[in-house]
Amino acid sequence: MKKIVLSLAGVMAAIAFAPEAAAVPVFARQTGMACSACHFQHFPLLNGFGRAFKSAGFTMMGAQGKVETAEGEHGATLSIPNNLNFGVLTTTGYETVSGATTNTGGGNAAWFVPASGGELSLFMGGRIAEFAGFLTETGLGAAAKTGAAKLALLFPVGDMRVGVVAHTSNGQGVAYSYETLNTGAVNTHKMTALNGNNQGALVTNANGGHTGVYSASQYLMTNTAATGLSLVAVNDSLGFINIGKYDIAGVGVATAGALPLTYVRVAGLFEAAGFDMGAGIQSFSGTSKAVLNTEVKATVIDFQAQGEVSGMGLGVYASYGSAPAAAVGTLSALNPLSLSKRSSFNIGAELGVIPHTATLQLGLRSGKNGGAAGADGDNAFLIGGTYELAQNVELSLTHSSQSGSAWNGVGVIGKSVTSLMMEALF
Repeated sequence: MKKIVLSLAGVMAAIAFAPEAAAVPVFARQTGMACSACHFQHFPLLNGFGRAFKSAGFTMMGAQGKVETAEGEHGATLSIPNNLNFGVLTTTGYETVSGATTNTGGGNAAWFVPASGGELSLFMGGRIAEFAGFLTETGLGAAAKTGAAKLALLFPVGDMRVGVVAHTSNGQGVAYSYETLNTGAVNTHKMTALNGNNQGALVTNANGGHTGVYSASQYLMTNTAATGLSLVAVNDSLGFINIGKYDIAGVGVATAGALPLTYVRVAGLFEAAGFDMGAGIQSFSGTSKAVLNTEVKATVIDFQAQGEVSGMGLGVYASYGSAPAAAVGTLSALNPLSLSKRSSFNIGAELGVIPHTATLQLGLRSGKNGGAAGADGDNAFLIGGTYELAQNVELSLTHSSQSGSAWNGVGVIGKSVTSLMMEALF
């Protein structure tokens, strides 16, 4: 741990002399705005303006021109951007884990690069009409395929937007349909980096990886495959309601047709002491038909506060979640061991030590992994940091250390994990 702290201190000292971050990727092309207009501290965390852009279903325009017709001209109106917006996400890094692994070449450590252990994905989407927007993600390389997609039809109703979001994903969960808090309620809006997806030192993320230290939802592994429809009502300054029917089926899986699972998400937004705050609840219920005899049951409550202290950005994220043991003769997607209730209290904090450029992160988890009583303690501590090489190029260093009775075995893999990763989006 001492070496990790010293390494982080060295990184923070070095970056004080780095150039100012500035760049313009994906939806910035549609709005004509910098990445920092939508993101708090760094991507992918959302700020108030980012919530407003998402609540409008990706339809907000800016500097980019439109192809459009006046109302009544040639029938129904047309209002789309001049250009279809694309973006590419890549990840590169190095990860070490404790314990013996099957990586004969690198032992318990491995490098990952774009399309070889690391991510290489193409995003496209944006405005379809004044009330509709689209977003999709496709993996590139030899195994190219769609990883996620959603169509948002959100109609203006007074000060609100109300409509339906059709969605599918291979591993972002039903919350991918619509979510704006940064508590890890959906893993696309998170404080910490995910574990590197390198195959050499791969850790089974049965505890949510780094993000599972500060997020109860990710600790419960709610980022399953999901395909379904959500009814969404949102006021970007007051909060939103998301009521969805879905199944734990990935992209292109026809057996999602029954949509037997139910997701209810209610979140409220408010201001206090100069901080932008939010609080909410997630409820998952039902039994899957895509994965036979598998229950999806859990409840999560979460809270966030984002603001400034002494000129430095501060984000605080807390959550508690639980998933009951599966009924006899069934399995649980959110509590795989199912010998007892799986539960977790999580808290994370991120301080912008160099405003808009570098942050320092801390996270804690007090959890029970659903195993046998007395052997289910699953606690964790996280320390990390981020540095924006540019507004769309982020360097992160994250160390998680696990403890508790669930980690008392000999040769347990992943009791400690350290990941150095660079994400670039352009």
